[in-house]
Amino acid sequence: MQKPLDILKQYWGYDEFRLSQSDIIQAVLDKNDVLAMLPTGGGKSICFQIPALAVPGICIVISPLIALMKDQVQRLQEKGIKAIALTGWIPYKEVDTLLDNCIYGNYKFLYISPERLQQELVQERIRQMPVNLIAVDEAHCISQWGNDFRPAYKKITLLKQLHPSCKMIALTASATKKVVVDITHDLEFEDPKIFQTSLSRNNIAFKVVNTEDKHHQLVQFIKSNPGPSIVYTRNRKATIELSRLLQENDISSTFFHGGVDTIEKEKRMKLWLDERIQVIVATNAFGMGIDKPNVRTVVHMQLPDSIESYFQEAGRAGRDGQPAVAMMLVHKGDSIQVKDQFLKHLPSINDVKDVYRHLCNYFQISYGEGQQTSYGFEFSDFCNTYKLASLKTYHCLQLLDRESIISMSAQFEKSTKIQFIASNNATLNYLDSHQKIDIVAKAILRTYGGIFDQELNINKQLVANKTLCSIAEIDKVLAQLHDDGIISLNEQTTDSTITFLVPREDERTINPIAKNTSLHYKIKEEQVAAVIDYVSNDSVCKTRQLLHYFGELQVEDCGKCSVCITRSKPLTKQLKLEIKDAILAKLNTPLDSKQLVALLPFQETHIIKVLGLMLNQQLLYINKDNKYLLNDN
Repeated sequence: MQKPLDILKQYWGYDEFRLSQSDIIQAVLDKNDVLAMLPTGGGKSICFQIPALAVPGICIVISPLIALMKDQVQRLQEKGIKAIALTGWIPYKEVDTLLDNCIYGNYKFLYISPERLQQELVQERIRQMPVNLIAVDEAHCISQWGNDFRPAYKKITLLKQLHPSCKMIALTASATKKVVVDITHDLEFEDPKIFQTSLSRNNIAFKVVNTEDKHHQLVQFIKSNPGPSIVYTRNRKATIELSRLLQENDISSTFFHGGVDTIEKEKRMKLWLDERIQVIVATNAFGMGIDKPNVRTVVHMQLPDSIESYFQEAGRAGRDGQPAVAMMLVHKGDSIQVKDQFLKHLPSINDVKDVYRHLCNYFQISYGEGQQTSYGFEFSDFCNTYKLASLKTYHCLQLLDRESIISMSAQFEKSTKIQFIASNNATLNYLDSHQKIDIVAKAILRTYGGIFDQELNINKQLVANKTLCSIAEIDKVLAQLHDDGIISLNEQTTDSTITFLVPREDERTINPIAKNTSLHYKIKEEQVAAVIDYVSNDSVCKTRQLLHYFGELQVEDCGKCSVCITRSKPLTKQLKLEIKDAILAKLNTPLDSKQLVALLPFQETHIIKVLGLMLNQQLLYINKDNKYLLNDN
């Protein structure tokens, strides 16, 4: 067996392990079930990748995140390590081939989702694989009390039935005591080794800033912190607007959300990673698997839905250990807004049933069918078609995704809608004289009932599979049918992909999740309340508040968060000099008192006091715009 440190040097180029990585790896090699809790950026993946490389066989990695799976597989492949990910909807034949490669091709890692694990083909092939380790990433998803609960995680123990002697390692960046109990119990760990490194990120200053003008505060903050930055906002429109605001203030910026096509996403990501752009403004899906160690600032423009998600997103700052800032901008109406968004519009079980029924009708899914079929999905068109409230509908889709009834992923692509506009007889006569088109057209007619009566979405990949044609050949046939007046053809871009994971059974599909839905409401209420408590509490150190939430009680004040730096301190002679020097350093351009308070890490009353003293000493003067300038006389 190759030594772990030798593997680390060979593939990662490091001379030593970080935090408790070495102890975790040894516990895995000693054939223990292991739960490893490491902070964001703490190097969790190495804890299962190195022991899997050290011994013969393949490691099965369970992950809920397609983007994270793709990223880790790409990185392993770049190191010359054989890895495969079964992501998205892949034709049966291709899945069969990929799994055979894992059995006979000397692969070291197979990444799959917990939903994919439920397929009989996948189970049968895994049974034949020489599995050396089972790694459960984002393990908090197994607990209803965790962030991003996914019921499919509770079925992961199926792998222990397929390989009874194989041990598991579960990994997460954050878990409360309730979640830890659920992970070890639901994964059926035997005498587990639990490693919990402190989640403390001593180099990050957590700041909550109350402001009447978030845009102004954001611009001033980014200008005073010139390193790579992430700005999180809640919707796609806001990413565009904020990026434009930053550009108008001479700050290089771009935006990133699920509606941006894949090529453009990669281009923008590279510009930011290469630091040709300072700021990337994104929805909260951005950042999973992004390994950029020198992010200096992370800004949240709205309150998050939970402390767990906030701590994970804020933790993308300062992974290199150097000083960084995680700032949340808060307006007095934000507490009401976060309740409205995440509690007021939570759907009832009847709402979920209605949305599911509409979704099946939208894609012409017949009763008892639809399992493992995927479709391009335009959310706004779906809501408009059935006159649905967008926010409540989105929550319904999220719930259906979490309960493994559908899988919904943000993915820009094109959808195809067609309708046969020629009469039935005219269509049949046309097909009799166009044999090359006949097989495709009849496959569409057999698959999509009612396509003479209305315009329907079609799945070109499904048609291609049924006809043994390529997508390019399907496109060519559709174009000719359109040109010859047989069909109307409407191709649109879509902002996500919907995959139906189970057959359509309406009431029987939805009723079993009713109990989980009620519990989800209770948990969401507690999570939102914890966020509001965090931003409202200006008497306890912000770092202490965050760590207390995760059960770490023996924590000292950080000395750098928004609470610590504004606690009342005597305005000593030394402190006056420090504030004076800081003010002089910032006044290379005119600034008002509000701007100076935003830029300087001192108590507001002290800054105002020192500004008054400097005016009396004629070191400064105030212009007609009420901005301070240096007095050169």
